[in-house]
Amino acid sequence: MLNNQAFRCIEILLVEDSPSDANLTIKGFQNAKIANNLHWVEDGEMAMNYLRQEGEFSDALRPDLILLDLNLPGMDGREVLTEVKSDPNFKLIPVVVLTTSTDEQDILRSYNLSANCYVTKPIDIYQFIQVVQLIKDFWLAAVALPK
Repeated sequence: MLNNQAFRCIEILLVEDSPSDANLTIKGFQNAKIANNLHWVEDGEMAMNYLRQEGEFSDALRPDLILLDLNLPGMDGREVLTEVKSDPNFKLIPVVVLTTSTDEQDILRSYNLSANCYVTKPIDIYQFIQVVQLIKDFWLAAVALPK
């Protein structure tokens, strides 16, 4: 049974420096049967500007879900995760770490920084699309997200 999230548009912030991975993620969510707005930023500084509604993001809507790559240029995903989860305005936003790293230390550190889940990106394009579909099915259809 789907929850009531399916009846409102879900705001998603994708923080990803790889255009090809971002495009696959965007296409995966575009195929979703749930209304969502996916906003893509390419680095940690842009992610924090988006969340704080600064500069070009002055009219950005608060995301219901953040998809966060760890290995970003400049401010990396670990730093973004630390800032998001330590800020009372953002700490309740679920953060899905979506990264290529399979390093046990990255997994442990992400959970210690209060990531809501850790997903390793598959290299195979079809598996990648399947992972995006699973994220969509769980986080947008099954889970009640805070408003």
